[in-house]
Amino acid sequence: MELNLSKVEREFFKESKLQEITTRMPYIAVDGFPKLGLLSSLSFLEWASENPNGVVSLPTGKTAQYFLQFTHLLLDNWDNKKGKDIREKYGLSGVKKPSLKDLQLVQQGEFYPINSEQHNSLYNFVQNSYLEGFGFDPTKALLINSEEIKLAEGKHFSEVFPDSQIDLTLRYREAKTQQEQLQQQSIFNIDHWCTEYENRIREKGGIGFFLGGIGPDGHIAFNTRGSDHFSSTRLTQTNFETQAMTATDLGGIEVSSKRLVITIGLGTIGFNADNKAIIFAAGEAIADTIRHSLESKPSVVYPATSLQKLKNARFYLTDGAAVKLEDAVDCYYSCTPWNHQKTERAVMDLCKKINKFGSKLTLDDLKADKYCSQIPGLNENTVQSVIDSIEAKILKGMQKEVNQVYYHTGPHHDDIMLGIMPVTNRQSRDASNELHFSVLTSGYTAVTNQFLTDLLLDTKDLISKGKIEMIDYPDFFREGYKYKWDKDVYHYLDNIAAQSPEEKRRGVCHRLVRALASIWNIKDKEGLIEVIYEVLVSLKNSYSGSKNPPKIQKLKGMIREFEEELVWAHYGIMVKNVHHLRLGFYQNNVMGSKPDMEKDVLPILEDFRKYKPTVISLAMDPQGSGPDTHYKVLQAIARAVEEWNKEEDLSDLRIVGYRNVWFRYNPWDVEVIVPVSLNALATLDKSFSECYVTQVNASFPSYQHDGKFSELTQRIWLEQHKQIQLLLGKNYFYQNASPLLRATHGMVYLRELNVEQFLEEASNLGKSMEGF
Repeated sequence: MELNLSKVEREFFKESKLQEITTRMPYIAVDGFPKLGLLSSLSFLEWASENPNGVVSLPTGKTAQYFLQFTHLLLDNWDNKKGKDIREKYGLSGVKKPSLKDLQLVQQGEFYPINSEQHNSLYNFVQNSYLEGFGFDPTKALLINSEEIKLAEGKHFSEVFPDSQIDLTLRYREAKTQQEQLQQQSIFNIDHWCTEYENRIREKGGIGFFLGGIGPDGHIAFNTRGSDHFSSTRLTQTNFETQAMTATDLGGIEVSSKRLVITIGLGTIGFNADNKAIIFAAGEAIADTIRHSLESKPSVVYPATSLQKLKNARFYLTDGAAVKLEDAVDCYYSCTPWNHQKTERAVMDLCKKINKFGSKLTLDDLKADKYCSQIPGLNENTVQSVIDSIEAKILKGMQKEVNQVYYHTGPHHDDIMLGIMPVTNRQSRDASNELHFSVLTSGYTAVTNQFLTDLLLDTKDLISKGKIEMIDYPDFFREGYKYKWDKDVYHYLDNIAAQSPEEKRRGVCHRLVRALASIWNIKDKEGLIEVIYEVLVSLKNSYSGSKNPPKIQKLKGMIREFEEELVWAHYGIMVKNVHHLRLGFYQNNVMGSKPDMEKDVLPILEDFRKYKPTVISLAMDPQGSGPDTHYKVLQAIARAVEEWNKEEDLSDLRIVGYRNVWFRYNPWDVEVIVPVSLNALATLDKSFSECYVTQVNASFPSYQHDGKFSELTQRIWLEQHKQIQLLLGKNYFYQNASPLLRATHGMVYLRELNVEQFLEEASNLGKSMEGF
């Protein structure tokens, strides 16, 4: 296809591995999330230099962070060596520094209703990042401010919609009460405002430069799956995937599922035929959506396909996001020398494509396939070579290990469980093994204000009934609260066995009291009750999704830490072997920043020196495009291993990489495949449900599943088992001499690296993330 690329885009395209683009819209693939931000920023500045009075619509939220960082970096260094070097490398040499003050900004969307001053309102983001940050003229901007949309009788949205819920059926049915009449008229007022907003955009000639992310369902702005390709600005509902993605911003899916949005439409984006509409996306998790958006005919199922009619529409992607495009698959097989990993992928993909067990594949099947036909020395034994190599990985995953010291790490609480629990359970069965579980961040963001409020009220009630007896001990507030934290754990576990919800809750309340005493330095029972009231008032006066004060953040984090101790105590792991490192970067979570030696690396290194692990596990995300926390934790661990390697001989140290509900390995990516029995799946779900009390209601779910993470994990492991079963055949499992394989209904995929391999991978990842 004719690419019609700008100067900037041509330079980035030259750097990519792809030789040809066959999709319905052009795309450019880069090797990491930061470079995606650099490409987006340079393209924006290139366009702005040519269209100083143009109409632009720019992204909001975390996906915009690298775009913002690089735009500021380039503008601040335009005429010095740093800026000139970047501009010369990417096609902008000789271009005059653009002025952004005359650009006309159009806000893409907003939650409704929401106070515009809240930090989680998109209006607030636009104000801070674009009007103040970029110096856009506010008089030329079209913004969506909930406070300024006039409702019936001049009332505020808090009066019209007191619970922030809007019933859109009032557009079509009779209003039955006076309040409903007020709401109905207000909805029509909002609809009228949206029509005027749309008209003002069109009066400007439409959007000339659009830059936005894409949701897991393919949504553009808030145009979710099923949106009319000619839709205009409107008040609308969202779908589950979008609600799950915005749950963190709004304080839980309990809030995001009820909050409507105002969004520009797909027709708004497509109104100007010359609109340079750019969609950017990072990570393998979005790869299926990208494939459908770029390779499918226009369809309401894939909103981004509406952009195919725009001659200047394009996608900017990381290699991970592009990985399932046919062009990328072709390049995977042809751009580098063939190896056995490619043979594994080609044969296993063929099994799926033609729905045939590996043992049933014929040489003619292989020769007829686009990729299997490229296998060097293709013969009758090719499929068997793949069966043998996959079986070897399974056998490796079944090996019993003794006399090992395992140091399992998780970026967040529940990451280790959701990544490798069947593995850790087997390791714990041999008394010669020593297991440590280390969670590297506080995890306070996963505890909702409502959960903490309910727990504080329960604690207050138990205190009033004299059921928190330890606070009456004479030395409790002086020294006593510091001891017997493991007692709370065993009290809770005993009452799992006793099936006593009330006593389990009392165990959590006991731990909460210890945490309150620790954080607030409480001196007596009266002081404890005062602090409980103080926290309750703070939570009551906070809006959903607001940032809590540091002490409340710490309190929430300590609740998560208790949950982690409960999980591993199930399997005989003592509280002293569960480590809460609370790395410093989590408090000042700056996108892409390197780990600090003192705050982030040293705590890990000290544990390595102390416990001398023989095996270290960690979450390994593709291209650093997963949650930013995962990437920073990986780099902190790599730095700690690098320093430790200078002090000791680590030639026998093994590094195990896992993934969980956010990203998945393929069997050809890994060195170890671990069989998972139905019993192990049941254990996982039971442990998750009993111990992760803040997560059972799934306030911050994955967009892939409306429910607990343990259920999603089970589904992923089951799918991975089916993937292996299609190659090896059902009889391999049903009739196997091994009881474990006969009982297998899931598979866990793991990387296993030595120190040198791990540090090389971490270094390459770091270069792609921080190479500018």
